[in-house]
Amino acid sequence: MFNNYQAQCEQFIRINMKTDLAHDLLHVKRVVCLAKKIADIEHAELNVVLPAAWLHDCVSYPKNDPSRAQSSLHAADKAVLFLQSINYPEKYLSAIHHAIVAHSVSGGLTAMTIEAQVVQDADRLDALGAIGVSRCIQVSSQLKRMLYSEDDPFAKNRALDDQQFTLDHFYQKLLKLADAMNTSYGKKLASKRTEFMKAYIQQLASEIECEY
Repeated sequence: MFNNYQAQCEQFIRINMKTDLAHDLLHVKRVVCLAKKIADIEHAELNVVLPAAWLHDCVSYPKNDPSRAQSSLHAADKAVLFLQSINYPEKYLSAIHHAIVAHSVSGGLTAMTIEAQVVQDADRLDALGAIGVSRCIQVSSQLKRMLYSEDDPFAKNRALDDQQFTLDHFYQKLLKLADAMNTSYGKKLASKRTEFMKAYIQQLASEIECEY
């Protein structure tokens, strides 16, 4: 059924998604692809999962915006209004709203349905692996954050601070995501992508240690 609405959802997100470099249409399409794969395995309702995945970032404040934690709530509200405007079946709207609200790490809400868990896992997976490394550097560059601390790159003798150093964000958030996944398939993919990120850090260490 959702296929009848997909083009409208894609057009809506093209117009409304305006934030940092890592949150673009390519990100949305990757999340949609991952969400569909996980939903098929978990037997989740695609008429909830797919619109939620397409629209989950229709409002997304920048990482350094004080309203950042409200992004997912505002996106859910806006998405439902849009879906109502195109006469999407009312019976799915509450579940879609919850899936969008719960997808965000910064929002801090628990995904209470399998559909919300699927969307949450798909979005978190896109913060891991080669894509995750690339997106993290994109955002940090836009915010003019250094790649690592000159004095203590791996925070062996200081507190982590990802507001200053890109590498710190790996330790503060990204490397912890695999343990927070909901679905079995999500956990499997997250573990594989996290291992890649750990290998990246090891390689980075080998390349910069000559400076110290």
